[in-house]
Formats: sequence, C-alpha cells, structure tokens
Amino acid sequence: MERTIAALEDLYARALSHMRARVFEDEKISATKLDEHQVAAHGVAYLATEVMAAKQLSEWAQRSGGAQEKRIAAAYIAELARNTQGSITLGTCETVGLIELGITDADIAATLGRAEVRNFCDEHGSAAAYQAIAVAARDEGFGDFALDDEVLSDIRKQFARFADAEVIPRAQDIHRKDVLIPIDLVEKMSELGVFGLTIPEEYGGLGLGKVAMCVVTEELSRGYIGVGSLGTRAEIAAELILGGGTAEQRKKWLPKIAAGEVLPTAVFTEPNFGSDLAHIVTRAEKQSDGSYAVSGQKTWITHAVRADLMTLLARTNQGDSGYGGLSMFLAEKTRQSGEPGTPEFVDEGLTGTEIKVLGYRGMKEYELSFDGFRVAPDALLGGAEGQGFKQLMRTFESARIQTAARGVGLAQAALDDAFRYAHERIQFSKPIAEFGRVQRKLGRMIVLTQAARQISYFAARMKDSDKRCDLEAGMAKLLATRAAWECADANVQIHGGNGFAEEYTASRLLVDARVLSIFEGANEIQAHVVARRLLES
Repeated sequence: MERTIAALEDLYARALSHMRARVFEDEKISATKLDEHQVAAHGVAYLATEVMAAKQLSEWAQRSGGAQEKRIAAAYIAELARNTQGSITLGTCETVGLIELGITDADIAATLGRAEVRNFCDEHGSAAAYQAIAVAARDEGFGDFALDDEVLSDIRKQFARFADAEVIPRAQDIHRKDVLIPIDLVEKMSELGVFGLTIPEEYGGLGLGKVAMCVVTEELSRGYIGVGSLGTRAEIAAELILGGGTAEQRKKWLPKIAAGEVLPTAVFTEPNFGSDLAHIVTRAEKQSDGSYAVSGQKTWITHAVRADLMTLLARTNQGDSGYGGLSMFLAEKTRQSGEPGTPEFVDEGLTGTEIKVLGYRGMKEYELSFDGFRVAPDALLGGAEGQGFKQLMRTFESARIQTAARGVGLAQAALDDAFRYAHERIQFSKPIAEFGRVQRKLGRMIVLTQAARQISYFAARMKDSDKRCDLEAGMAKLLATRAAWECADANVQIHGGNGFAEEYTASRLLVDARVLSIFEGANEIQAHVVARRLLES
C-alpha cells in the first residue's frame, strides 16, 4: 500500500513540475497562462486531492487496525493508481488525459507502471475486493470512525440518535411538501447547541473545534441535508463577528446566535456575480444620521424568511469597483414564520421572491431586492468600511470544510439506504445484495464515503491547529461533494425503478446531492484555488 502511495506521489510531483513550467513567468504564476491551461491545472488539483485522500485513508486504516479498514484503504488506493494511468476524473462526463498534464509513458513506467504497483492494483482494486468489502460490512460495518477523542465519539452518538429519532422520520415529508424545516426541530437543535458549537464559551457557545463541527454536520446531514445546513449560516456569521467584529458586536450577537435566538442568513451572491464576489454592485450609501441605505439585488439567499440577521456584503465606495470598496454589515430584519398565507418580508425597502429548486428545499432559496433598506450605524462589521471582502475570506475555510461534512453525511445516507434496500429486495429468489454488480456498487460506496470522511477530518484538524488550510478545505469539498453525488446516483441505480419514484428516499438524496458541488464555491472554483496553492507551494 505504501509503495503505491509513494508511486502516486511521484507521479503527482512530475505533473506539478510540468505545470509549473507552463504557467510560471518571471518566477511567478501568470494568471493568463493558468487560465490557458485551466483543464490541465485542474487535473493536477484533482490528482493531488485524491493522493491526499489516499494518504489519509492509509493512516486511518493503521490507526484503526481492523481488517475492514485495511480493505477499504487498499481498494481506494488501488483503484486510484489503476485509473490514473489513463486519465484523471474532473467531474461527471469530464476527464483529462495524463498526456495533457505533460506526463509521458516513461513517467508512468517509472511510477504506476512498476510491477509491484500493478500487482497491488490487480489484487485490491478488483471487483472481488469491492465485493468482499460489501459482504464484510454485514458483520463488520462500514469501517471505524477512528475518532481520537471520547468527547467526539459521544457527540457523534448523541447526534446520530437525534438524526434517527427526529430528523429522518420527517425528512421526506419536508422535501415532498416543499416546506420549511419545522420550527420545533430548529428549537431542538438549539437546545443541543448546534448553533453555538464552535462559538467560545465566554459568548455562550460550546467552544468546540471544527472536527466536532464535522461530526455534528455529518450526522445531521445524514438525516436531512437541510437540517445539516442550518448550522452553516450560524457558523459563517459567528466567524465573521469573531474575526472582524467590534467588542460590542461580539457581545451583542454571539450569545444570541449560540442560543438559537437569532437565525442568521448569508447575503453575498448577486444575479451577475456568483463566485466573483469582489465585483458585486449592491450599494450601501451612508446617510446623515450614520445609517446606511442599501439598494440592489441579491440571489440564492437561504432561509431568508426566518432569518433575524443578515450578514450583508455591499459596496460602500462606488469609486472602487474591486474588493476594496466592499463592506460587511450585520443587518437586522424581521423574522417571519414562513407559513402559507403569511407575509414573507415586512421590513421597509426589502422584498423577496422564492426560487423554486429541485432539492435542498427545507430552508428555501430567495432572490432579495433592496430599495433604500436601512441598516443601523453600528451594523458595519468592525466599524470600518472597505474590509468586507477580507472579512468574508476568513470564513471560506470553515464553510468549505462544513460543506464537505454535509457531503459525507449525504453519502452516508445514500449508503445506508442502498445497503438496507439491497438486502431487503428479493429478485430471482435472493436478495439483490448477493449479485456481483450490486455488491461492487455497495463496496465502492463504502470506500468513497470513508475517503471523503477522512479528508474532511484532516482539513478540520488543520483548521483546529490554527494553520492555513484553504488548500485542504478545497480538497475536502472537491472529494466529498463528488462522493455524495456518486453514492446518491448508485443508490438510485440499486433501487431500480423505485429509485426514480418521489416516495422513495433515494430520489430525494439524488437531487439534494446535486447542489453540493455548486454552492460554497463551485467545484471549478475550488479546483482553481487548489491548483494555484499547489503551484505556489
């Protein structure tokens, strides 16, 4: 296993060297050349991501020491090494050949083409190896979580019970009726400390780290992606306030967010500016009384109706069209119930229109229109204009790690659903779990889910150690969101026609999974960030 990982690392190092030769100019990266070679650069990013996942799985298997964990790690590494000899997968219907990365036949022969690596791939990446994982799962499970902290293990168990008892029985109804997550469920989450998970104890939070955030988010998302995502907005708001807020802003808002008294929403994206937030045009004009009047359009605003607080990014300096003209506001709004027949927005200067979506429905998405909407003088985050984009950038690592955890939770939900159905569904006088193709699918779902989990934990541990981790966070999001989609798709296939029926969980998991590679920075943007960071290192 270790020799195969070493061969993968060697091949990646060669690909990175070739890419540097293409995009460096005067000893620095040329943005123009990086764009010209974008597909190849993203191939390097995905290769590095998969190699990192392979390393994390290998370490996980060693820590766990179990036979199932070793099977899982070996299967992932073997399939990666075998497939990489031809091309690298960038996404659905999208690959890049190694030749496009500058890799030659000689490079492959010297790395993945070695006899010992090929033999490892043949043995551990075979259909039989995946089938063995699926068969063993009936008695040995899907692999140990290998959490190195008893507190984290207890947290997982607590939220697993909550998801099983409170979330899963209601998830399908929320989705099919296209309604907001019931407020009593939100209140129960508040009681469990979901919204103050990583907020320091001095502000009423639990003071836990990002690994705990991953554990909680994963279990809640296993229950329902909307429930797992409820904490995201609180996490973003808390990080903004902790990192950039004044002492007064921290004292005012953090205890309320931690207690669930205030539900925040993130108001950043605009119709013409998705990932390109530096050039948004919504303006906030300072008034004679010190307040700000906000005008413009925002879109894809999640849970907007119920929110009490908007973390609102707007342009305060019209003479600066870049990130330097942006400021962040803690803008208060009136919470509405969201019940049918009741008004959705009542504040002067604020209106909204719901965006109907395929999945991820429990909080609802809105396009918001601001027309002279007033924001209080003390709502400017940090009390200084022009800091909004920098303040927001500090939250990206945590948001992407949490999105990865949501992906892991959804992948696990799909795996659980597929495994149960495959053992209950009888065809040709036996459970379909006994057929080779179904076994291989189940085995691969187990492997993908654990790979996504371990790279997400790795990124979270990096964040908890106060190290820069935009690279690791981006990698975790790339891998976990792909795992969610592939597992959800395999679950539908295992269900056959039933998987296409709205009454079955499989259909909901598929449409819920699709959004994960789009929000919190589309995966194309993530790959670009990862590629640039790798080239700079």
